[in-house]
Amino acid sequence: MNRPPLLALVLCCLTAACGGFRVTEGATEAVPASSAQPAPASEARPADPAARQAAADQEAAAIAAALKQVVASKADYRISAADLISVTVYQDLDMNRKVRVNANGAISMPLIGTVKVGGMTLIEAQATMEAKLAQYLVSPQVSLFIEEYGNKTVFVMGEVQKPGSYPIPTESRMTVLEAISTAGGFTPIAGQDRTRVLRNVNGVSVTYTIEVKAITQQGQKEKDLVLEPNDVIYVPQSFF
Repeated sequence: MNRPPLLALVLCCLTAACGGFRVTEGATEAVPASSAQPAPASEARPADPAARQAAADQEAAAIAAALKQVVASKADYRISAADLISVTVYQDLDMNRKVRVNANGAISMPLIGTVKVGGMTLIEAQATMEAKLAQYLVSPQVSLFIEEYGNKTVFVMGEVQKPGSYPIPTESRMTVLEAISTAGGFTPIAGQDRTRVLRNVNGVSVTYTIEVKAITQQGQKEKDLVLEPNDVIYVPQSFF
């Protein structure tokens, strides 16, 4: 029986998304041609089919767990200035819009005017807006989604010393290896050449494999991918 690709299977198992990183059922895994070379022998998959499948299943579970951590961290995220928020009011299309949080942590909406949402979680902001809209609408239901983070956060998960979220420097760029360095570097059991970047591109989850040793040992700096806001870097364990 044919099995679906590893990352496509993992990503399809997670629910659609939060805060800029969306997982869509049936998403296609894409790997740049430059990174599609066989892994070095030290990080090749086990030759035995049963061992290879066991390793693949273990890695799939680890990726799923890491992505759930990202989802959980975004659920606790507090709205900040420059965030772009999508506002949906159930059964009231005229109220639906995308608004940018201003420097004072506020957004402007029809009927209720200026609403202070800075420092709130999405759930808290939704409750605040529903309370204000209740003066004009019957039992309003508000849904908020962060389309774009003002602080340009990326997530580094898996076999790094300090997994977590890290901001991209203001007016600068950050590459995969720079983000991993910020997270304390690789652990001793990291499968460096199987490092992956998971990115949402127009609602589709795209995966890039990063050949770390080609960058660090062969000087191929062009393979050190420049990160975009909400990218998730996942470093798996080495098979050996």
